Amino acid sequence: MSEAQEHQEAVEEKPQIKLFGKWSFEGLEVKNPALKKVICLRPVYLPHTGGRHEHKRFGKLKVPIVERLVNRLMSQAINAGVKRDRVNSKNPGKKLKALRTVKYAFEIIELRTGKNPIQVFIKAIENAAIREEVTRIIYGGVSYFHSVDTSPTRMLDLAIRHIAQGAAMKAFRSPMSLAEALAEEIIAAANYDRVKSHAIKRKEEIERIALSAR
Repeated sequence: MSEAQEHQEAVEEKPQIKLFGKWSFEGLEVKNPALKKVICLRPVYLPHTGGRHEHKRFGKLKVPIVERLVNRLMSQAINAGVKRDRVNSKNPGKKLKALRTVKYAFEIIELRTGKNPIQVFIKAIENAAIREEVTRIIYGGVSYFHSVDTSPTRMLDLAIRHIAQGAAMKAFRSPMSLAEALAEEIIAAANYDRVKSHAIKRKEEIERIALSAR
C-alpha cells in the first residue's frame, strides 16, 4: 500500500467533529457576503473557548457562532419589559446553563424543520442583520440624526442580541421554557416572520427610521 493511500485512509477514519456530537458543520453556507468573514464556522464539539479571545483585537470574530449566542444568553435580561439595547445581566457566569438551553433549542429546531439547526440559525442571523441605522450628529449647536451603513461586525452583534431578546421576552412570565422560546424565535427569524419574530421587527423598525433620516 502506498503512502498516499495510507494517508487517505487515515483521513477517512478521522472522526468528524459535530456540535454536541449531533450536528455537522459540513455543507453550511453563509449567503450574505457581508457576513461571510465575521461568522466563524470552525467545527467544535462544545462551544466553550474559555474567553481566549478577550484581549485580542477583533478576537471575537474567531469565536464559533453558536458560542456567540450562548454568551449573549448569559448576559440577556429575562424581562419582558426590556426593549432597550442596554444589557442587564441576570445569568452571569452560568455558561453551562446557557449551553444546555441552546442544545435543547437546537433539538427542537431539528424536530420542527428537519434541517441542520446551525444552518437555520445562520439563516435567522442573515434575515435579522440590520443594514442601515442612525447616528446623532451635532453641528452648530443643533443635533440631528443621520443614516449610516452598519458594519458587518455590528450587523452580527445586533442580530444575535435581538434574537436573544426576543427569546427572553417570549419566555418571561410564560409556561414556555427559554429553550422553546429561543427555538421559536430562531425559526421565525429564519422564515422572516414579521409577526412572530422580535428580531425582524427590530430590524425593520431601525431601518425605517434610518430611511427617514437620509
